[in-house]
Amino acid sequence: MQKPLDIAVLPGDGIGDEVMSACRQVLSACADGLSYDTFDAGAACYQRTGESLPAEVMSACREADAILLGAMGMPDIRYPDGTEISPQLDLRFEFELYAGVRPVRPLAGLPLPLANPDGRRIDFVLIRESTEGLFASQGKGVVRGDSEAEDFLRITRKGSERLFRFAFALAAERARDGFPGQVTCVDKANVFRSMAFFRKIFDETAAANTDISAGHMYVDAAALNMVRRPWDLDVLVTENMFGDILSDLGAGLMGGMGMAPSADIGDDHAVFQPCHGSAPDIAGQGIANPVATILSAAMMLRWLSGRHDRPDLEAAAARITSAVDAAMAQPENLPVELGGKADTAKITSAVLRELE
Repeated sequence: MQKPLDIAVLPGDGIGDEVMSACRQVLSACADGLSYDTFDAGAACYQRTGESLPAEVMSACREADAILLGAMGMPDIRYPDGTEISPQLDLRFEFELYAGVRPVRPLAGLPLPLANPDGRRIDFVLIRESTEGLFASQGKGVVRGDSEAEDFLRITRKGSERLFRFAFALAAERARDGFPGQVTCVDKANVFRSMAFFRKIFDETAAANTDISAGHMYVDAAALNMVRRPWDLDVLVTENMFGDILSDLGAGLMGGMGMAPSADIGDDHAVFQPCHGSAPDIAGQGIANPVATILSAAMMLRWLSGRHDRPDLEAAAARITSAVDAAMAQPENLPVELGGKADTAKITSAVLRELE
C-alpha cells in the first residue's frame, strides 16, 4: 500500500476558506492516497498573533509533499512599512519556487471579453520567474525623506538558467500533446541591461534546445499580442514583475480571476493556488467562484503524479479538468462574477455531478 502524500493546506484570508472547502470536496471525490493538514497563515493570522507565516507552519510546508493555498492578504491589514501581508511570497523565496506557472485556457460556454471569430484555440502558458526580478527588492527598497524612493531589479544567471530550462521542458511536453513547441522570451532588452542579460541567457538555453522553436517579444508587444492574437502563443517566459502583470491579463482572457489557476514550482517544493486574492468584499456571502482553486488542485495532482510515479493522480487531474469544463459549459452554472447566478455551492455541486 502506498504511503499517503501529505498536503499542507493554507486556506488564508477572505474567501480562502470558502474556495478551499469546495476544492477539498472535489479532491475527496476522485483523488485517493492524499492526507491533508490545515494551517493558519495570512493577514488575519498576523492581526491575531503578529506573525503572518509562523515558523511551525513554514516547517510543516517544508515537510509536505505539496502546498495548497487559498487566498492571502487583506487590504486593511498591512505591515508597518505599508505593504500588504503576503506569505505566499515568503514561501516562494524560502523554497526557491522559481517557476510561476499561469495557464491561460478559456472555457467553452463562458462570456469572454475577446471575440474569436475564427474559433481558434487559446491555450498558452505564461511562466513567471518568481524569486528575483523586481520582487527581489521586497522589504529592501529605500525611501529618502519625502523626496524619492528606490527599488531594484535583480537578474541572476542561476535564476534565469533554471527558469529557461523549465520553460523549454514544458514546451517539449506540450509539443507531445499537439501544441506548437515554442518558447517566447518576454523582456525589455532594448532599454535595460538586466533585460539584455536575461535575453542573452535565454538565447544560450535555446541553442541547447534546438528541437523547440524560440523567439523574443518586448513586454509591451506581448501585452498587445495577448489581446490581438493570443491563439498564436504557446509558452511565454518572463521576469517576475512583467509576469505578475501579464498573468492578470491572461486571467482576463479567461473571463476573470476566478477562472485562473496557478502554480509556483521549484526543484523540491511547489505551491498551488488560484490567481485571485482574498476578495473581502464578498467573503462570507457564499458566492465566490471556486473554479480557479479546483483547477489549481488539478495542477497539483499532475505535479505529484510526475514526482511520485502516481498515474492515478494524473488521471484524477484529467477527470477534474473535464468535469470543470463540462460544468462551466452549462448556462445555469455561470458564476456570479461573470453575471450569472451560480454560487459557490452550486458550482461545486455541478463539478461533483460531472465527476460521477
